[in-house]
Amino acid sequence: MTATALTDAPSGVAEINSLGFAKPPAQTRVVVAMSGGVDSSVVAAKLKAEGYDVIGVTLQLYDHGAALAKKGACCAGQDIHDARRVAERMGFPHYVLDYENKFRESVIDEFADAYLAGATPVPCIRCNERVKFRDLLNTARDLDADCMATGHYIQRKQGAKAELHMAADPARDQSYFLFSTTQEQLDFLRFPLGHLPSKAETRALAAEYGLNVADKPDSQDICFVPNGDYAWVIEKLRPGAADPGEIVDMEGRVLGQHRGVIHYTIGQRRGLGIGGLGDPLYVVRLEPDNRRVVVGPKSALATTMVNVTEVNWLGDQPFDGEIACSVRIRSTRPPRPAILRALPGNRAEVELLDPEEGVSPGQACVFYETGGTRVLGGGWISLRRRPAA
Repeated sequence: MTATALTDAPSGVAEINSLGFAKPPAQTRVVVAMSGGVDSSVVAAKLKAEGYDVIGVTLQLYDHGAALAKKGACCAGQDIHDARRVAERMGFPHYVLDYENKFRESVIDEFADAYLAGATPVPCIRCNERVKFRDLLNTARDLDADCMATGHYIQRKQGAKAELHMAADPARDQSYFLFSTTQEQLDFLRFPLGHLPSKAETRALAAEYGLNVADKPDSQDICFVPNGDYAWVIEKLRPGAADPGEIVDMEGRVLGQHRGVIHYTIGQRRGLGIGGLGDPLYVVRLEPDNRRVVVGPKSALATTMVNVTEVNWLGDQPFDGEIACSVRIRSTRPPRPAILRALPGNRAEVELLDPEEGVSPGQACVFYETGGTRVLGGGWISLRRRPAA
């Protein structure tokens, strides 16, 4: 939402500031969730430069001395230091809150258990849902904030209700990770970077404000997973999780041995250790109870029907029956055309108009309006079905 010029405001009506409040920025308190990276640092610096009453908050999500922590991860020790330096430079208060137990209970434990069950979880979504946009948002309210701002690349637009839209820069869009945001949370949240055309502009703003993080690299991994080694983390959290077993084809014939189901994901081709068997083989199913990895041809990965659970509708359920929409089934893939059918019990069925490969339980399925940017909602993939023969 753009600020209304003072000269355009009706007589006797306060100016609408850039965050959508009818009062001056100095009277508008904003809690900024600061990870120590360039995005959230720019949000805090920009709002402070615009005259807002800014409070920075950084969450300590795990023990920085433990083996799960790693240099350069979100909310690791260096990141807390970087966030504090930004606050000192811009002149606003900054607090570090210990959310270690909440993060372990709400995110890390489920991450480990999901992998043990043969799913491919997305812990960043659970972190937003259960920690940042629930517990931290409540803390912001306790601090008498008018809103909470984050560095996510997504747009909040005000219609009859606040709406969630994809970022202006498709390469940076993070809407996939925020589908579970509730309407009440969206009313309180602000995303000042969502309209920017590129990450380069964010870094230019960081340099303009003289921030120490202007050239800081983006974090590429899940914050508590060192070097992207998921299996190593799960083995530490759940000893014995990497028990070996059989690699079998779709008829149950044994092709080889694996080193633990947690090392494999749906659609994986490399690292199976069963080369020389003809056409390339891919992981098509995981059977953790039997400790089996099932492989098959690429065609066996094709899916058209996807069952979705724990559906969150942004606002009221927008339709009865079915609608045409676009869906995203992985964060790295663009939205694809689909038919969406709402089912009782916060469930939905998604019919992909073109088969998709590598649909995996535990991933999110996010719904968008056809030909537009608005997020309608989303849920969690529970079961994939192959196209009818």
